[in-house]
Amino acid sequence: MRLLSGVLAAAPFRTVLTGDDSLRSRPMERVAAPLREMGAGVSTAEGHAPVRIEGGSLHGIRHTPSVPSAQVKGAVLLAGVAASGETTVAEPAATRDHTERALAHLGASVLIEPGRITVSAFQHDGFEASVPGDVSSAAFLVAAAALTGAELVVRGVGLNPSRTRYLEVMRRMGVEIVCRFATEELGEPVGDLVVGPCMGLTGTTVEERELPLVIDEVPVLAALAAHAVGETRFTRAGELRVKESDRLTGIAQAIRSLGGQAGVEGDDLIVAGGGLAGGAAISGGDHRMAMAAAVAALAASGDCVIEGMEAADVSFPGFVGTLRALGAGLEG
Repeated sequence: MRLLSGVLAAAPFRTVLTGDDSLRSRPMERVAAPLREMGAGVSTAEGHAPVRIEGGSLHGIRHTPSVPSAQVKGAVLLAGVAASGETTVAEPAATRDHTERALAHLGASVLIEPGRITVSAFQHDGFEASVPGDVSSAAFLVAAAALTGAELVVRGVGLNPSRTRYLEVMRRMGVEIVCRFATEELGEPVGDLVVGPCMGLTGTTVEERELPLVIDEVPVLAALAAHAVGETRFTRAGELRVKESDRLTGIAQAIRSLGGQAGVEGDDLIVAGGGLAGGAAISGGDHRMAMAAAVAALAASGDCVIEGMEAADVSFPGFVGTLRALGAGLEG
């Protein structure tokens, strides 16, 4: 919705963007405000969807997001290629870079400097490309292999370095992972993830500056952390409160519900480690929470029940079937 807002900001018609309860709960003024500054007519419902966009003539701006966000950055850059003058996004912390990679590959004028990206007006002639597998979805399979001591190869996934930072966190925790590059699609490296047998996990710390690059993988990293030796801490993770659900509170609750130890201190998520005894957790309709809970349950010492697993189909259709095909003992 945020990225599409950037595209529609220059369209010569009126658009209304809305969604389910989850989408309508997410903050939209972060993207509406810079698009209004560029000249679009954008209104929200007390900061949330529905978002009403009256597209028109745009001019470039320099924007610094209040919270590091690849979606806000992408929306402003997409509006910028339809605006007069230059548009610059100054990032307080590095975020995922799919938009600028795609624009540069298509021939747009994109200047990438430390901490900022600048674009100018551009219109490409069309293109054809294949969408690689989602490396964020692959994280759940990597974690499942690590928790069960298995070897695994996940083929044909996007290996954009701004999307694979979670692999570094997993490596710090003791997971053996190799990226095997094969080709490129629309400026994005593509290849395989090779997971070796994991001999044990240790806790780690994910600092504030690293968090934007692993924000979507925090639930599955927490699933690993629940079985690690020692504490894992995700610092200044308040952005998790405004995802598809309040993941900051939800992750801690899910781990406790499955017989582990976790809590929230301010905006920090702390997972104590030591394993899970078993229990019952709910997904809250959040796809990543559902998959993370299921993966964490694979290594629990007792039976686990995850309610709302159908939410996984939002981003990983057939997730449960995939785990079963890999040998996981799942019923339901």
